[in-house]
Amino acid sequence: MPVARTRSVALIGLAGSIVEVEADLSAQLPGFVIIGLPDAALGEARERVRSAAVNAGCPLPQRKLTVNLSPAALPKHGSGFDLAVALACLAAAGEISATSIDRVVHLGELGLDGRLRPVDGILPAVLAAARAGHDTVMVPEANAAEASLVPGIEVIGVASLLEAAIRHGGEYEQRAVEPVPAAVRPGLVEPVGGGDLADVAGNDGAVDALLTAAAGGHHLFLLGPPGAGKTMLASRLPGILPDLDSDAALEVASIRSLSGRPLNGGLSTRPPFEAPHHTASAAAIIGGGSRLIRPGAAVRASHGVLFLDEAPEFPSAVLDVLRQPLESGSISIHRANAVASFPARFQLVIAANPCPCGNHGVKDADCTCSPMARRRYLARISGPLLDRIDLQVDVPRVTAAALRVAQERPGLSSSDARARVVAARAAAGERLRGTPWRTNSEMPGPWLRGAGRLHPGGRATVALDRALERGGITMRGYDRVLKTSWTIADLEGAAVPTREHVGRALFLRKGVNP
Repeated sequence: MPVARTRSVALIGLAGSIVEVEADLSAQLPGFVIIGLPDAALGEARERVRSAAVNAGCPLPQRKLTVNLSPAALPKHGSGFDLAVALACLAAAGEISATSIDRVVHLGELGLDGRLRPVDGILPAVLAAARAGHDTVMVPEANAAEASLVPGIEVIGVASLLEAAIRHGGEYEQRAVEPVPAAVRPGLVEPVGGGDLADVAGNDGAVDALLTAAAGGHHLFLLGPPGAGKTMLASRLPGILPDLDSDAALEVASIRSLSGRPLNGGLSTRPPFEAPHHTASAAAIIGGGSRLIRPGAAVRASHGVLFLDEAPEFPSAVLDVLRQPLESGSISIHRANAVASFPARFQLVIAANPCPCGNHGVKDADCTCSPMARRRYLARISGPLLDRIDLQVDVPRVTAAALRVAQERPGLSSSDARARVVAARAAAGERLRGTPWRTNSEMPGPWLRGAGRLHPGGRATVALDRALERGGITMRGYDRVLKTSWTIADLEGAAVPTREHVGRALFLRKGVNP
């Protein structure tokens, strides 16, 4: 009996590799062996597949079955190979067409009753199949809508192993089967950035900083007492960011799929918003796992906003794991048998109180914290991390006078702010045409000062040069001030940053007064 072959996909991070599933039927004592570096969940497919085939009405022959997953050195995880394994075994037994299954990539988990259960990561798996040159995939019916988001792929949604076997030429009696619905995770709570920017009363300086952060893709640090509006400001940032392009929307959807989160009917063009609690571990922030590597909050915030409220309450080691992603825009998680890479180009917004009691610097409020306690509290946010944050802004409490002014004169709305941000990003995109960068924050410092010829020079940078000479800022900080000055110039429609723009950018960099 010839060897029957079909294909499935092994995911490591967002990257998928095509796995050839080979089945051989031999005239030996009945048995079922899976080889090719399967994990425990995949090794248990022997019992799932045999029981599912019997209960579906297309039993496997009582002979020795050997299934090989090739390439054998590639780690394979999870139960998404069940459908491919079952169909390869049926084709090896001559029950279905071996030619038919060889043309299709199969993904799905089998229940003991023969029904197909949805699996996480269908979207990146189908993307991997498309990039490898395959044009047809068979998936559980509950995953069909998600798989159809990949252009140029024919998606076959099936409810059971029996239906899949019949589609591949099996001569079985059709049975009516109720499809397994998509998994519901009642404990999953997703943060949502919402509300209109016009709701922010007073704090015009902080609103301007938020607009600058959105226009240039800059990171933002908000320092102020409780009730000053730091969380409100951060939650408004996603609403003033531009819509995602098709590639970014597909990448965001792939990350959601791999994380087991619903896509809610299709691709979303709005930037994601993640706000992990301060008890989150380093693995929860960047991702991890001993066998199956899952993305963390920083990865899920790609092309959007990662907001860390009460940042000094996070362990310092957890905050410092963000230093490398802020520079590279990606996260690599190394394990003994695999390295998973994820995108991590997000905007970081951190908020902090000025001291443990929160009243330092507040008029008519008594601060009970000693100078040493204040210093120790804010020192939990390390200097190297702060050096990577372009905008550092004091957010004072709103006074009654400022509140009356805000009621009489409404502030900038999110729709108007987004229009200004889109125009500023268009100016930056035109300037950066022909480069791999699209926002000012992405420009490398050496290119900015050298080949890019974007250093304003002359009197415009006198104060900035003086701050570098005195040691007030680092070389990284120098470059980041230049990038921010270009963003401010883009917002104001200026062709080149002026001395005022550079001074404003320097103030936004050093404006925090702990």
